[in-house]
Amino acid sequence: MSDTDDDCERMTASRRAVLGAAGALFAWSFVPKFAYAAAGSRDPRFLLVVLRGALDGLSAVPPIGDPDYLGLREGIALAKDGPDAALPLDGFFYLHPAMPNLARLYASGQASIVHAAATGYRERSHFDGQDVLESGQGGPGRTESGWLNRLIASLPQGEAVSRHGVLGVGVVPPLVVRGQAPILGWAPPRMARAGPDLMQRLGDLYGERDPGLARALAQAIETEGIAQRRGMAGDTRGGGGPDSIEGMKRIAEGAAGLVGADDGPRIAALAFEGWDTHANEGGAKGRLAQLLGGLDGALATFEQGLKPVWKDTVVMVVTEFGRTAKVNGTVGTDHGTGTVAFLVGGAVKGGRMIADWPGLRPEQLYEKRDLKPTTDIRAVAKGVVSELFGLSGPVLAEKVFPGTGEIAPMQGIVG
Repeated sequence: MSDTDDDCERMTASRRAVLGAAGALFAWSFVPKFAYAAAGSRDPRFLLVVLRGALDGLSAVPPIGDPDYLGLREGIALAKDGPDAALPLDGFFYLHPAMPNLARLYASGQASIVHAAATGYRERSHFDGQDVLESGQGGPGRTESGWLNRLIASLPQGEAVSRHGVLGVGVVPPLVVRGQAPILGWAPPRMARAGPDLMQRLGDLYGERDPGLARALAQAIETEGIAQRRGMAGDTRGGGGPDSIEGMKRIAEGAAGLVGADDGPRIAALAFEGWDTHANEGGAKGRLAQLLGGLDGALATFEQGLKPVWKDTVVMVVTEFGRTAKVNGTVGTDHGTGTVAFLVGGAVKGGRMIADWPGLRPEQLYEKRDLKPTTDIRAVAKGVVSELFGLSGPVLAEKVFPGTGEIAPMQGIVG
């Protein structure tokens, strides 16, 4: 596949997505309010964060202890000593200095990191890579449903997790939440809110012309009231895009406010853009450092916003693939294969680097250019949802991630 930005274009919004975007917040005001408890007293929450563009895992979590690391990373390598030193994890792996919150969570047993990880996809197209990551399939274009939606559909009907649906953050619901189960949605407000008179006239017009839009608008108005009562809908500043520090924070605040609510969804997916660092990636400072700082702030926002339910929460951070081991001619990195995944939350059995490290010598690299993946992201995801929601191996292999019976759930992720 070509290593260009052409394949980074997103799917055109469907009518259902447009209906969903009728308001900044939509579709879940009708959900009944009732208590739910999983095994014991757990009321689980799961948030999936997708970093679109391909995170450079060798910079986010550098293997400074590998003797071949420095030679491959000329101009962007991190050091374990001196100013802007990387943050130590286990003496071999370190954490980018822009992520002190993640380092704190790791040290307190509330975060683990999986390295040399990837989906089963081995090409280097963003579009196809994200399709595989979000669909949970072995290749692109095989289904129009996402694995989080199939997860909801596989849970016993009537339980709080299934009845509250899955939340997709953004104007267009990401593929990972699409499917037959109810899709809930929220997007940060970017424009001044319409007055009640205009909303009433729109409701009357839609009622005559398009009952579907009328219902969506009515739900949006009602749930907008919920957002206002929770302090989420009054700020109409631009606040930056989803690749800015402020944008990431606002998205995280919104998702945490909804997922943390007693009557809100228990499962959510959101995306942060801009991780395609072909040029001027930077080392301890620079473009990637700014992005990682935004992600780090978002993780702290999740922790604060979900405080009452943090002990039952897992946040999983993933990306479509990694980047080349060697720096390119524009002091960046190109599309690669293996990368990292982060697991954060009070329910995480943390303080662990999970890696079957393949090494960085030329003969150890995938196609002599990329970090070789040794862990399948689907094994990690299976382990999380199995231990958090109690789904069995056969259900995971047949319904949530069809055709993956040979990929065993990773054990011991949730404490």
